[in-house]
Amino acid sequence: MLINSSSERETLHIGKSISALLHKGDIVCLFGELGSGKTVLAKGIARGLGVEEEVISPTFVLMRPYLKARLPFFHFDLYRLAEARDIMNIGYEEYFYDDGVTVIEWADRLRFLMPQDCLKAELSLKGSSARQLKFSASGSRYNALLEKMREDIGA
Repeated sequence: MLINSSSERETLHIGKSISALLHKGDIVCLFGELGSGKTVLAKGIARGLGVEEEVISPTFVLMRPYLKARLPFFHFDLYRLAEARDIMNIGYEEYFYDDGVTVIEWADRLRFLMPQDCLKAELSLKGSSARQLKFSASGSRYNALLEKMREDIGA
């Protein structure tokens, strides 16, 4: 499913729309180059879940939890992850498969630890403020989620 966004505001709105469809234990993996809008999409998902505090990229700590929301929000940014096994030291499984929603920026850095079942979003630059978001799914839960996104968000 492809969605075009012409602004940061639209990307935030897309994230909010997705959040309405998410359930506890859901994982959203974000892919794309620097500046493609991964953090903006993550912020939109967080806002839609009811996170009121400012969501910032957790680049230097790998993960930030936001617990005061409709569902806990676990925001991973793996940009500085040297080796996939380095994330094992923080007990990533406890967050990935917890009662909250997990969003992972730079999910490609997980390599062999990539969740088999997840919603994937590949973001790409299409101009100074335009972005293209390509969504795909693996696993029956996420295929159903993708179908619901097609119905509710459209593309």
